[in-house]
Amino acid sequence: MSDKPIDDITLSKPIIEMATVANEFCFFFETLGTKDKQTILEFSQRILPLLYLKGSLLPDISPKYPEANERFVTEEQWQNIFTMLRDKFGKDDEYWIIDPLYINETEPLKASLSENIADIYQDMKDFIMLMQKNTLPARENAISECNDLMANHWGYRIGNIFNRIHHLIYFDEEISSPNNT
Repeated sequence: MSDKPIDDITLSKPIIEMATVANEFCFFFETLGTKDKQTILEFSQRILPLLYLKGSLLPDISPKYPEANERFVTEEQWQNIFTMLRDKFGKDDEYWIIDPLYINETEPLKASLSENIADIYQDMKDFIMLMQKNTLPARENAISECNDLMANHWGYRIGNIFNRIHHLIYFDEEISSPNNT
């Protein structure tokens, strides 16, 4: 018999679904070696809106033991994902955005698909690793941190990169098929 209470919100459907999507996202980007730019763009086009949706459905949880929060992704792991993506995207990696989080919200800023995806990867991997500790304090912290980071970090990044991904898939002559132009 399980020692988890049946009404444990940390094991509710929205959380399990978020963990499932986050795990798929992380697995894909951990296995980039044989994937080409088109495959990466198409996967991102499909999973990023789903990740955003599942993140927006997470319940607000205040962890009873905030000291149980942990980060797992190292700078080296982040750098490996970033470098592989930058190599795959090449000249298509950088683009311009208007970001309302900065002081001057009318000046364009240079952004990077690789950097933004690596940042999202870090947040998702930390969420998954903390959830896998399978203790109530760890799960509460994972969900709380994921909520905070969705609002202040990876949610913005998904919004910022989605237009670029859409453009590269449908309007970039080198990537899109003749039927898409």
